[in-house]
Amino acid sequence: MTRNRTQAGPWLALAAAMMGVPCLGQLDLSGTWIPQYLEDQPERIPGPELVDYLGIPINDAARQWALSWDPDRLGLQEHQCQVHTAAYIYRGPLQLRIWEERDPQTQNVVAIRNYISTYEQNRTIWMDGRPHPPEYAAHTWMGFSTGRWEGNILTVYTTHIKQGWHRRNGIPSSDLITLTEHFIRHDNHLTHVSIVTDPVYLTEPLIKSQDYVQGANSGGNWLWPCEYVDEVPGRPHSSVPSYMPGQNPFLTEFASRHQIPVEAALGGPETMYPEYQQKLKTLKPPPPAKATAAAGANR
Repeated sequence: MTRNRTQAGPWLALAAAMMGVPCLGQLDLSGTWIPQYLEDQPERIPGPELVDYLGIPINDAARQWALSWDPDRLGLQEHQCQVHTAAYIYRGPLQLRIWEERDPQTQNVVAIRNYISTYEQNRTIWMDGRPHPPEYAAHTWMGFSTGRWEGNILTVYTTHIKQGWHRRNGIPSSDLITLTEHFIRHDNHLTHVSIVTDPVYLTEPLIKSQDYVQGANSGGNWLWPCEYVDEVPGRPHSSVPSYMPGQNPFLTEFASRHQIPVEAALGGPETMYPEYQQKLKTLKPPPPAKATAAAGANR
């Protein structure tokens, strides 16, 4: 009996110690989160410049789509209130509210809800282990999301997302994308990392991150009233602004302004990596805009 009590002693001590240790993982993300724009501010607030595809692993099909895209297309009624998809919406200006939905009987977390003020989107991240719907199920702006805790990181996997854009200057995203996200909380800071895989328009995954701070009063508006209007009176509703191949007038504008080779501005997977700097040494940027205008005037 003495020997049995001696053997059980360490286990009892360990059990008692574990009772005093807080459970790891499954942090509470509930609250109001205000985005910070210290990262990629020009892209996220005023918006990216035209024909700036730097650092995006696009393929030829995506590049051709983007070069044919006319920004006047956003004035068409069917595009005026077009929602950012779940793969992009956390990138721009928004107010984000997160809360848990629990089973009233077991108090287990069934879902984590997001309210996103931009376009007034409600998103559900299912936490109860349910499967994703079949391939032919309807696609939506927020898609179908399931989540799980990996330590203290909430990892979310989303499918069934509508067609949207990877960068809002014409780079398209297909309706076959899949989205993996990591929500990482450190005290009153929340880091959101998104990894988008697009078999149609990307040659490799596109990774972005955004940072938020928690606040009770963001000073912003939680509503996004959007009404369709006739922005260009007299334009036929059947007209879709676009550029034919080789006719985009903004092809060299971004490259010329920042003295970047046009080949680099057109993006692609190699523009993502430091090694591309060696290739840049062999390329020349277009003449500055003022020099180009002066040359035309002297002809």
